[in-house]
Amino acid sequence: MKIISKILILLLLTGLAFGSSGCKTPKMRDADDALWRGEYNDAANIYRKLYNHLTKREERPIRGEVAFKMGTCYRALNQASRAASAFQNAIRYEYPDSMALLYLAQAEQHEGKYKEAIKHYEEFLAKVPDHFMANVGLRGCRIAPKLKQEGSRYEVHQAKMFNSPRADYCPQFLDVNADQLYFTSSTEKALGDKKSEVTGTKKSDIFFSKKDDKGKWTHPEPVEGELNTDQEEGMPSFTPDGSTMYLARAVRKENGPTVVEINTSQRSEAKWSAPVKFEIINDTLSSLGDPAVSFDGKYLYFTSDMPGGEGGLDLWRVNIKDKRGTLENLGNQINTPGNERFPYSRTDSILYFSSDGHAGMGGLDIFKATLQPSGKWNIENMGSPMNSADDDFGITFGKGESGYLSSNRKDARGYDHIFSFIKPDLQIWISGYVLDKDEEPVPNAIIRIVGNDGSNQKAVAKPDGSFRFDLQRGVSYVMLAGATGYLNGKQQFTSDIEEADAEYSVDFILAAITKPQVIENIFYDFDKATLRPESKEALDEMVQVLKDNPNVAIEMASHTDRIGSDAYNDKLSDRRAKSVVDYLVEHGIDRDRLNPKGYGKKVPKTVTKRIARLYPQFAEGDILNEEYISKLSPEDQAAADQVNRRTEFQVLTTTYQMY
Repeated sequence: MKIISKILILLLLTGLAFGSSGCKTPKMRDADDALWRGEYNDAANIYRKLYNHLTKREERPIRGEVAFKMGTCYRALNQASRAASAFQNAIRYEYPDSMALLYLAQAEQHEGKYKEAIKHYEEFLAKVPDHFMANVGLRGCRIAPKLKQEGSRYEVHQAKMFNSPRADYCPQFLDVNADQLYFTSSTEKALGDKKSEVTGTKKSDIFFSKKDDKGKWTHPEPVEGELNTDQEEGMPSFTPDGSTMYLARAVRKENGPTVVEINTSQRSEAKWSAPVKFEIINDTLSSLGDPAVSFDGKYLYFTSDMPGGEGGLDLWRVNIKDKRGTLENLGNQINTPGNERFPYSRTDSILYFSSDGHAGMGGLDIFKATLQPSGKWNIENMGSPMNSADDDFGITFGKGESGYLSSNRKDARGYDHIFSFIKPDLQIWISGYVLDKDEEPVPNAIIRIVGNDGSNQKAVAKPDGSFRFDLQRGVSYVMLAGATGYLNGKQQFTSDIEEADAEYSVDFILAAITKPQVIENIFYDFDKATLRPESKEALDEMVQVLKDNPNVAIEMASHTDRIGSDAYNDKLSDRRAKSVVDYLVEHGIDRDRLNPKGYGKKVPKTVTKRIARLYPQFAEGDILNEEYISKLSPEDQAAADQVNRRTEFQVLTTTYQMY
């Protein structure tokens, strides 16, 4: 993360021992002055040359000081490997500032060397137990392997179209159409010939790319107009109509530190006007940057080190049209003694930002803050691969869960690059079949599915009875299936909340109105009409069928096998039919809708396709009467008797009305 273009991290200068004992050479003074001004690249070059010339034994103390300050420069330039080496040398030469140990741990964390970082964090905390950033860093190192292992459904890839050999960062869409992308770059195409004293690259300008007629991004070009100057322009953000840009600008003062301020620029016929300072506070010592217009254009979120915050860099906001009295710090749930930066307002209750003050994988991590009804923020680390051991920041969303972000991951020079991200939609669906009691497809069956999220879908089953619907995660659904000549079927379920692809399966078995329908799994004790407990599931399903079809009245019929006299079987079947009716009435079905009838052994079963599949010894269409059964083997006779012992219902009317 190039510091100058995205607001100086002034904390880097706090507590540095510029006034070490002994006289300093002019080069040392030059390096210290450059460091004070935030010119890290120039200062690092001078310190490195000075360090290489300090070879005498008596120069070890000053060599340790130079190593510490050189590490500070590399730290600011996000060159973690060089910073770690410099701080190790500072410790080796017994530089007295214990912060060298902390900075070494932070550099190792940036490299993803979590075990080494934990060791040095713990050593530092043994000396300074309550140090906030050390404790945060230690927690981050401990959770980082888990965040990396768990991952997320986001996919992140470097957006090569927008990246140059230098730094490219802070992408932002011009408007909701998401067909023009603006970003900051220190590419060689930037204005001016002078290199930045801070980064050693060209001073950054605002570039943009747009989609052509085929939907492909064009090669980035500098924005047209007077916006770009020989100063550093960084992090653009736009009003919802795309007419006004808010941007950070770094203004270098002669013989003084660089100050970062927020400017505005107006768009007219694709050209941008010269930047004008956006006055928020009357304070020449504080830096203000990382501007982000809220999704509704009402507020400007930004970063500042002004007094009244939690420490380091804090997130603030102000009403754009009425700045007076509306300046607001976002509070200690979001802001920490560390640095909170790069806000992005997605809705009135969702804010994204980057922070090194909340435990994360290393450097700046991207966090999602969701405002709860209670007024508290729920803050969530975006996890891997959105975050890495390096700096991750400057997020922007386009269509759905896709967009761009900035990161200096895997770049030893510390240069930032633009990455695309997308969170693919979850593949959640439900499929099944609509069949009749004989397990044959129901022709022209219509299935409806209604969710408690307000969704309402309808489909006609395919000729084989199959259907399929896409679902949403964590939604409760009611499904209805129906067809002409059949009773309606109903199912209820709730999809899982887990973020993973899932397929659900449910079949509808619809009862035909025109013929008797067997109720499976109705059991009685021998020679009795008392229902056994294992019959409850089947009877409860029958209760639901009648509730789902309130205009239906039925005959509830009971049939026996061929064994016993006609009189005996007639009475037994009649009592059993009444037992079923009594159960249905007890569970809320009007008795007037139910006509119990015992047929004894008078109506033997005709073999259906389903029965033929279950009992291959019988052919479809065979009638299991006494004459037929008497010719079977003893085993097949028992099977035929079992098929004949059944409870069935037959629809009598579909126009029943309760008075």
